[in-house]
Parts: sequence; structure tokens; C-alpha cells
Amino acid sequence: MAESNAEILRAGYEAFAQGDVPAVLAVFSEDIVWNVPGRNALSGEYTGHDGVGEFFQALGERSNGTFKLDVQDILDNGEDTVVVLATETAERNGAQLNSSAVHVWRLQDGKATSFKAFQHDDHHWDEFWA
Repeated sequence: MAESNAEILRAGYEAFAQGDVPAVLAVFSEDIVWNVPGRNALSGEYTGHDGVGEFFQALGERSNGTFKLDVQDILDNGEDTVVVLATETAERNGAQLNSSAVHVWRLQDGKATSFKAFQHDDHHWDEFWA
């Protein structure tokens, strides 16, 4: 039996928590479009495995490797959209990030084709990553 989209993404989040970037990228289509909100050094659109890999690298560098995700729930419409409710935490230059986030995924043929993040507090998010 094929994995559900929620199961595919859960495996991706677990790989991210373990620092296994190749396993994370394996969940994504080659041309994934990755959107990060805000007006800060990490904001923007990243395309493909190379673009998302660059984002992950910048995320790690800017947080000194402290960025973590805690997934509270994964909501799967059973077709092509999955919504993940998560808390994102990190430390940077003495500041603390503790942000509720919504991640909206689109999947096709068992691969994530797009990602959009929404932050509970955009101002705090921008201030932290600026």
C-alpha cells in the first residue's frame, strides 16, 4: 500500500530533526518551489534541491545550528495538500525564537512540489532573522 502524503512528510520532518538533509531532499520533487515569508535575510523563494539546500545551510548558519521544529499535527486532505502545524525554535545573538507556524505543502506523485510557511508573529520572525 502506498504511503499517504502525511506519512511522506512526517518522514521528511523526522529526517530534518536528525540532520539528514539528503533524506529530506528525497521527499521533494527536483523542481520544488519553497517560499519563506517576511522581510529578512532568509525570506524569499527557493527553487529545486539546490535552492532549498542553500536555504537549509543559511538557516543552520544564522542559528548556529540551533533551529528546531516540533510538529504538533499533520493534516492531510487525502489528495494533494498537507498542512503541518509546528513550533519553530532557535537561538541567535542572544535572542530566542519560539514561533508557531503553519506549513502548507502540495504533493504530486509522492513528492512535495511546493512549500509555503506562515508565521504566527511575522514581526518577531523578521526581527529574529534580520
